[in-house]
Amino acid sequence: MPPVALSLSDSRTWLERVWSSIADRGRAYADVPSSRLPPLDRARHLTEALLSERGEASGAAVARELHESLAQLVGEDRVAFLRFLAEGFGPDPERLRRAAEAWMAEPTAEAAARLAEAAEPPRQELLRRMNMAPGGTTTLVGLRKELAGLIRGEPALRVLDSDLRHLFASWFNRGFLELRRIDWQTPAAVLEKLIRYEAVHEIQGWEDLRRRLDADRRCFAFFHPALPGEPLIFVEVALVQGLAAAVQPLLARDEPPADPARADTAIFYSISNCQEGLRGISFGNFLIKQVVEELKAELPQLTTFSTLSPVPGFRRWLEREIASPPEEGLFRPEEAALLTATAAAEDEPAALHALTEGEWWQEEAKREALHGPLLRLAATYLTRPAAGKPGIDPVARFHLGNGARLERVNWLGNTSARGMRESFGVMVNYLYDRDQIEANHERFVHSGHVARSAAVEALLQAPKPEAAPSRSALARLLGGEEKPGGKPA
Repeated sequence: MPPVALSLSDSRTWLERVWSSIADRGRAYADVPSSRLPPLDRARHLTEALLSERGEASGAAVARELHESLAQLVGEDRVAFLRFLAEGFGPDPERLRRAAEAWMAEPTAEAAARLAEAAEPPRQELLRRMNMAPGGTTTLVGLRKELAGLIRGEPALRVLDSDLRHLFASWFNRGFLELRRIDWQTPAAVLEKLIRYEAVHEIQGWEDLRRRLDADRRCFAFFHPALPGEPLIFVEVALVQGLAAAVQPLLARDEPPADPARADTAIFYSISNCQEGLRGISFGNFLIKQVVEELKAELPQLTTFSTLSPVPGFRRWLEREIASPPEEGLFRPEEAALLTATAAAEDEPAALHALTEGEWWQEEAKREALHGPLLRLAATYLTRPAAGKPGIDPVARFHLGNGARLERVNWLGNTSARGMRESFGVMVNYLYDRDQIEANHERFVHSGHVARSAAVEALLQAPKPEAAPSRSALARLLGGEEKPGGKPA
């Protein structure tokens, strides 16, 4: 049964209540256009009035009217208003030119400050004033989410998106965030959002959620005072013994909870961003590090803090590499021989395709043929020289950039449909060693170096045999007999 829903009527922050009261009092002094104007025209008039307004109370009143007017815009009128914001409130070109020339003539700190002030578009001040209205932050975050679906067809809107992102980076600074533990006593409205926002391992209803909040599990989320009841990001943690290699046991609902006092390892198995409008604003690095400290304070016996992470880009990368093979080939001779013999195929691309059709991991011969090559190639993918660049796997970039170490590559760590589709089931442990986090972070961001364990290094450096195994050896390995045609049965 779901927990009893609690009223969120008191969830408005004191700041929202203050601004609402100010807006009520300022309504008499505000320059508010007639409600008889067409909605788009009224919204434009309110925007210009808000930017020119000088009074605090009247400004709050105009901001509230603008938000109400914006809520009435739909379809092409709404897109037209966003274009109006993007195109109509840029920096004054003449003022910017004068400030740039002054800095070039005398590049002092004062001249640089004047140049920065001239370069800031009035649109940013407009957005700050829009934020004064009750619920303004929620509206602006929703506006940026909306922009994400429009920018491809409306490139002019990119500047508006850029301004919102710039402002959100300050408004959602770590100093404003509140870390809360989520448990079964958390209001149902928040728990429902966890089910909706889970982006890594889908939560299958209330019973599944209850197991994820059980005694040997932890869930923490960041909240912001301007978005009451709205998690920004949350992490799910399993308290276990030893490094977990597969996610299905962690997600099993029929397993009774273990004693958290006996756990020595905290496994971060799911991290989900909740607000599409805050995409690109980093919360996860603060979240993991703070949760490590919270868990260590609660359970001092914990010695290991690690993720069990997907590798969402691995399969795409491998298939792309196979389609345009490098000079030396991806597969070593003994791997290629085993793959092609097992699949009865003439080349590696055809073999890989044949071996990974259907529930291939249920067949011993296919598992054995793919085990070594895929683990080695996954390690190669995660440590290749481009690791510090944007092309690296996004999950790897996040954890390595946070200072984690690539600890272990796990075979068949996720046999769900998504896990097999994205990475042939491969999962990865990124270890957060509290004594090495900063050093690992610095090396990664400066040189792209991927901190890795001896086990991962062994995968990369596995010695090549002097010669590929014979077909008769392959036949014995695969449990068949060699046919006259040279292929095992």
